[in-house]
Order: sequence, then C-alpha cells, then structure tokens
Amino acid sequence: MARFRSIGLLAALAVSSSLVTQVRADEPKPFPGKVSKWNGFAKHEFKVNDKDAIVVVPDKALPGRPWLWRAEFFGAFANQDVELVKKGWHVAYLSVQELYGSPKAVEEWEKFYDVLVKEYGMHPKPGVIGLSRGGMYTLAWATAHPDKTLAIDLDNAFVNPKAFPGRKAKVPSPEWNNLMRAYGFKSDEDLDAYKDFAADHMEAMAKAKVPVLLVYGDADKVVPIKDNSEMIFDRYKALGGPATRIVKPGGDHHPHGLPDPKPVVEFFEKALADQK
Repeated sequence: MARFRSIGLLAALAVSSSLVTQVRADEPKPFPGKVSKWNGFAKHEFKVNDKDAIVVVPDKALPGRPWLWRAEFFGAFANQDVELVKKGWHVAYLSVQELYGSPKAVEEWEKFYDVLVKEYGMHPKPGVIGLSRGGMYTLAWATAHPDKTLAIDLDNAFVNPKAFPGRKAKVPSPEWNNLMRAYGFKSDEDLDAYKDFAADHMEAMAKAKVPVLLVYGDADKVVPIKDNSEMIFDRYKALGGPATRIVKPGGDHHPHGLPDPKPVVEFFEKALADQK
C-alpha cells in the first residue's frame, strides 16, 4: 500500500511540475542583451536586424504589456517616458537615425515591431512619441499602420521636408543631405515632386481615429510651426481625425515636452483605456 501511495505522490508531483513548466512557457520571454539602469529601471540593449535597440522594462508590467515607442531621441526630455514606465509601460527605441521616416525607416520599424509583439508579447498597438525629426518617423508609422498605432504625440515635430529649415542655404547642412539621401532624391525638384510624405496621407489614420496630440511652442525658430504642427492639426481635423494640441506661448524648439508631463501621460492612458 505504501508503495502505491509513493507512486501516486510521484505522479502528482510530475503533473504539478508539468503545470509549472507550462505556465512558465506561456510567460513572455525576457529581453536579451546588455542590462543597465535607466532612471532606476532595467534597460536592455540588443540588436534587431543589426540595428541598435533599447527596451526599458517596468518593475511590474500592466496587463497587455503596453509600450511607448520613442522615435527619436532616446532619453531626451523624457519625463513622460519615465512616468509611464513607473505606471507599468515599457519604453522602446530602435536606432535608425538619419533616415527621416523614409520607407527604409518604416521597413526597419516593421521588423522591430514584429519582434516585440510576436516574440516578447508586447501590446499590438504602441503609443508613439516623436520629438523634432522624430515626428517624421512617428507620422510615417501611423499613416502606414493605423491598425498598429495606439496614439501619437508630436512634440515640436518636424514633418514637412518641403519646409526644411535652411533648405536654401548656400552650403547644405548635413541634416539636409541625410534627408535627401534617405529618400533617394537627387535634386530639390525631386523632393518637390514627391507625393508620398506621411503628412500628405493621413486619411486612413483619421478613419481609424488614431488620437493625435501636438505639443509645440509658438515661437519655434528651428521648425516652422505653420508648415509643421499647425499644418498637421488643421489637416487632421479636416479629415475628421481626433486631434488636440497644447501650445506653449513664447516657447522655442527647446525644451521639448512639458515641465509637468501629466497631460501627455493621461493622453496615452486614455488611448489605452479606450481600446478596452
């Protein structure tokens, strides 16, 4: 009888072990790479398709594993990023600098998105934030993939290459040369004839009701607001898209963001809540 009880106990332990293994197998796998601290949270640095990637992990992730996708520049004016991580969001970044939201950049973002969502169980709709030239990446992603975009924050964003600051300078800036190279333009005429910038194609994004927040200073000397932030706000509203804005009176291009990031944090939290 004791022998049968032992066999039964072993069988029960085997089943229990199998269940534990199954639960663990169902959990998202941990992020790889070098681990360091960023504002007190674990920061993982690794490669995706030979591009440098960063993921900041909260102490306790919210259900569904929501995340904020920082277009550019990781760690800059990041008080809203920090607050969201404290609340259980991840923050992610892929380094495709100097591609200015071009089709090449979107291709790399698609690969990164697939890795985070399919391999690491991240939410299928990230919130995306674009500071300055990061606006081109942010808007390019949202217009190409409105079904994979929770909401976007455009912060003193540059979105209109046709109004590039200093475009007519006698000596073109490195930024101008990089933008021309990223899109394969050989001349100003090529750029002016181009019809596929994200700012020109927000119809699907508006139809999907992707929320847009614009935060900008009305005295921006680097990125003309009339041809960028205000243009996007007016166009998106005209298309029926949900757009709101926070204008900083007398604000220049820097500093980005808001001293108190609460409005930005609440913007992304509301977008997430509206998905449920």
